Amino acid sequence: MRAISYTRATDVHSAVEAVTSDPGSSFLAGGTTEVDLLRLDVLRPHRLVDINRLPLTGVEERADGGLLIGALARMSEVAEDPAVVERYPMLSQALLLGASAQLRHMASMGGNLMQRVRCAYYRDPESACNKRVPGSGCSALEGVHRGHAILGTSEHCIATHPSDLAVALVALDAVVHVEGMDGVRTLPVDDFFLLPGDTPEREHPLTPGELITAIEVPALPMARRSLYLKVRDRESYEFALASAAVALALEDGVVREVRLALGGVATKPWRARRAEDVLMGERADDAAFTRAATAELAPATTRPMNAFKAELARRTLVRALRTVATTGGGTA
Repeated sequence: MRAISYTRATDVHSAVEAVTSDPGSSFLAGGTTEVDLLRLDVLRPHRLVDINRLPLTGVEERADGGLLIGALARMSEVAEDPAVVERYPMLSQALLLGASAQLRHMASMGGNLMQRVRCAYYRDPESACNKRVPGSGCSALEGVHRGHAILGTSEHCIATHPSDLAVALVALDAVVHVEGMDGVRTLPVDDFFLLPGDTPEREHPLTPGELITAIEVPALPMARRSLYLKVRDRESYEFALASAAVALALEDGVVREVRLALGGVATKPWRARRAEDVLMGERADDAAFTRAATAELAPATTRPMNAFKAELARRTLVRALRTVATTGGGTA
């Protein structure tokens, strides 16, 4: 048994200072992922800095119609917030589909963005994993990879990013607020998640000790007409095989504005920009939706067990687009 010390932070600066000054420390929020990985001996911090008492909760409505969501706001709280439900239904849906009710009551918004991959080889200290031990190899390449990524992969990692919330935030052009010893800065959420490339162990551009303090969701009137559609092996408490976040603005049946992102198929929350480009100015019909989805999945790198994901992702995106175009969103 390893000894782990515990500190409870009372303000953001002291929390940041504690972790920055001691590289063996890590922040503890809801703990719904971190505690599991501690028990599995995948993460081995010698000190946990509890940030749950920091004033980083709640959903603040901005004058321009956007929202500022505290990093320690619980997923269930944000999912049920009237402003989120009304202005960004895809965000509420992604949160509700992202975990069981018990986990949503514990898990924080910032913690969800920082969660680690659910690859079984990452979570098994005896298996080769470049995320856990850089340079050790990737057992998933020749192992069981049915749930693994087909977009944004490299020869060093094919682990799928697990967050549903992050997919919706990428589609909404959200911004992550962080604070470190060098001050406060903001990062577009699409830049907050890094592709594995040659450094799969580096998942975010944060410096040691930087803490997420808030997530800013900009005003986006078209997001009122949006949907998060998730396809999985079972109906509850399961990670996505493919998912799609869709917001659509139509004029006389023609696409005037669109935001798309995919989950369950990539090594990071995947902004579907190719599909967006195809759809702009096109009639909102199945033919256009299929062309857009096919273009987005064209660069996919599949393997024997996960080849089905390319077709599944295409169909998921087409179905989500069709639902938003015909009904305005809601539950597909």
